[in-house]
Amino acid sequence: MSHRYIKIGATSLVLVLAFAGLLWSTLRDGVEYYKHVDEVVPDLSKWTGKPMQLHGYVVPGSIQKRLSKESGRLEYRFKEINCGQEIDVYYAGVVPDTFKDGAEVVVKGELEGGSFHSTEVMAKCPSKYQANTGPTNLCTRAGKAD
Repeated sequence: MSHRYIKIGATSLVLVLAFAGLLWSTLRDGVEYYKHVDEVVPDLSKWTGKPMQLHGYVVPGSIQKRLSKESGRLEYRFKEINCGQEIDVYYAGVVPDTFKDGAEVVVKGELEGGSFHSTEVMAKCPSKYQANTGPTNLCTRAGKAD
C-alpha cells in the first residue's frame, strides 16, 4: 500500500511542477504595467525597458508627423501629459480617428532613453454626455487636479 501513496505523491508533484512551469513561462513575457504619465516621469530609470501602457493626454500643438522613406509608414512624435508631468512619445503606424490635440490616450510600448517608444496608440472616444470642451486640467487621477 505504501507504493500506491508514493505513486500518487510523485504524480501530484509532477503535475504541480508542470503547472507551475507553464504558468511561469506564460506570465514571464506577458506582464505589462498600466501607469499614468505622472507616475512614471519622476523616476524614468525605474521604468526603462519594462513593457507598459501609459495613460495621459496629447499636449495641444505637440503632434508632429512625417512619412518614413525607409518603412513607408507615417511616424508620429507628440508629447503626452498627465497632472503636470509630460513625456515625448514616438510611434510609427496608423493612429485612430480620435487622436488629436487634447485627446485622452493610452500608448503601449517601452521607455527608451527618456522617451516612450510606442507600438500602439489608443485614443479614448469623447463621451456623448460630456460637453465638448476638452479636458480642463489634463489630469485623470482623482485628487491630483491642477
